[in-house]
Amino acid sequence: MSKNSKQNSLHVASVAGKALGSSSSSAVQRSLAGSALRQAGSSAQTGAQTESRASRALDNPNSAPVTKTLAGSVVSQSNRRR
Repeated sequence: MSKNSKQNSLHVASVAGKALGSSSSSAVQRSLAGSALRQAGSSAQTGAQTESRASRALDNPNSAPVTKTLAGSVVSQSNRRR
């Protein structure tokens, strides 16, 4: 696996932490939040399954703004060859 030199911002990490701590967060938000937190301050890359989930969330006009924030961050950490 190639190394990822990009890292999530403190804002995205904060949004992710709040999403994980909220009982009203959807399963998709929790999944994307977990991925975003994993990538904060590390060289971890988004996996193919999570990248697909994030892409679908971005394409969905009904996705909440929080979901789109997390999804955008997660997709930006993906492997560009995919």
